[in-house]
Amino acid sequence: MARLDFLGITVLGDFILSEGVDSILENLQRVGATAVAVNPTVTAPGDEATGTWQPPIDAGSSPRVFDRPLWGQHSLWVRSGVSYHPDADCYQDSAYRPRHPNDLTDAHGAIIAEFVNRAVDTGLKVYFQVGAVQPSKLRDEDRPRLPDGSISPNRMADTASLASEAVRSYNRAYVRDLLQAYPNISGFRPDWPEYPCYTLGEVFQDFGEHVAAWAPQHGFDFPAIRSAAGQLWDLLHGQLDSRTLTKADFERDWSSDNLPDGLRDWLGLKHALSNDILQHWRDAMDDAGRPELELSANAFMTPYTNVTGLDFAGAAAICGAVSPKFYTMHWSLMVKFWAEPILHANPQLSEEAVVGCLVRLMDIADEGTGGSRLSDYGYPDPDEPHPIPDAPQIRKLSQVASQVNGLARLTPLVHGYGPPDDFRRRLELVAGCASVDGLWINRYGYLGEPKLDAIRDVC
Repeated sequence: MARLDFLGITVLGDFILSEGVDSILENLQRVGATAVAVNPTVTAPGDEATGTWQPPIDAGSSPRVFDRPLWGQHSLWVRSGVSYHPDADCYQDSAYRPRHPNDLTDAHGAIIAEFVNRAVDTGLKVYFQVGAVQPSKLRDEDRPRLPDGSISPNRMADTASLASEAVRSYNRAYVRDLLQAYPNISGFRPDWPEYPCYTLGEVFQDFGEHVAAWAPQHGFDFPAIRSAAGQLWDLLHGQLDSRTLTKADFERDWSSDNLPDGLRDWLGLKHALSNDILQHWRDAMDDAGRPELELSANAFMTPYTNVTGLDFAGAAAICGAVSPKFYTMHWSLMVKFWAEPILHANPQLSEEAVVGCLVRLMDIADEGTGGSRLSDYGYPDPDEPHPIPDAPQIRKLSQVASQVNGLARLTPLVHGYGPPDDFRRRLELVAGCASVDGLWINRYGYLGEPKLDAIRDVC
């Protein structure tokens, strides 16, 4: 059993409305939570025309269902509304407008403020978990671009360009607005302060006009970087052979020493952009008059961060805490999402060779183990253990710990999805690591009674 000084759980507004403030707080206290992350949104059952499917379908791949019933169902259409009445004055300098209040705002919005204040009164830290670059009604002109200037058609995460000034202006307004409405929060947990890489197309972001302007101002040769990334894109989309694939199977850490200058600079550009957006969030909180609030970054795990841009050492110098995501069901899915377009564009390659190369590159199996077929990977069913053994997870956590190097609190984010025994395995692995300063669990809807008992017992 671990003894953690910090234990946070993400509880979105759906379940606060469905189960009630008292029930949620009772369960948080029961498992020993010291923090909770919420979002400024209220919801109600909807339909296909008015809502989104919950749990998220993750580009049509997810078989997820909630462990806890949400309004009596384990998956359903949900419509939403902002939980407060935004102050339009905060957005005068922003090209983006705040979300418009609706009937749900008026009927249920107050419950989020009640939950925040009641949680603080019980001694919990309360954070808002929001998108790092996800303004309401994101415009195409602010979406990241592929090397040829197009928008990837297969994006699982609809995030904006990290260099978009319009998005940054919105963020500054949004932070000020939220702090006016919810002055008692403890900080922000911006999600995806990087370029998500669930699909192969997402890996090749961002070559839009915003980065084209930002890059030379920060010492990067944008045309050379775009050319190098474009050549790699072309290689993966029709020019691969078995010998090239074998040469691509380099060290687990994706060392930049193995890369040509243009690709090395591309990864460096992404790291610089990620650090810059995190500094932008820190500045926005300070400019709103709240320098005491904590900034805690949610992030992909190594080695994916080499292509997402998240720099753990740089983030630790800006943030109070960093949370690498142990979303092991996504690691399995990404083998499928990366392999399928490569195999489609290079039919001369064997499925075993491509899958094996990706498994080694992603470091999600031990030497001599792991699947070799697409059928071995993908999205695990709710009752199916995640096909990622302990050793790779321990290696990844050790890598992050060495990069953070004590500059910020290391609070990994364990996902609640999966069967109880497998959840306990993954939870024990992280909670028992001496290098962590605590952990987060995402999210409450996947935490049925056996998992709440596991959290209490383990943490």
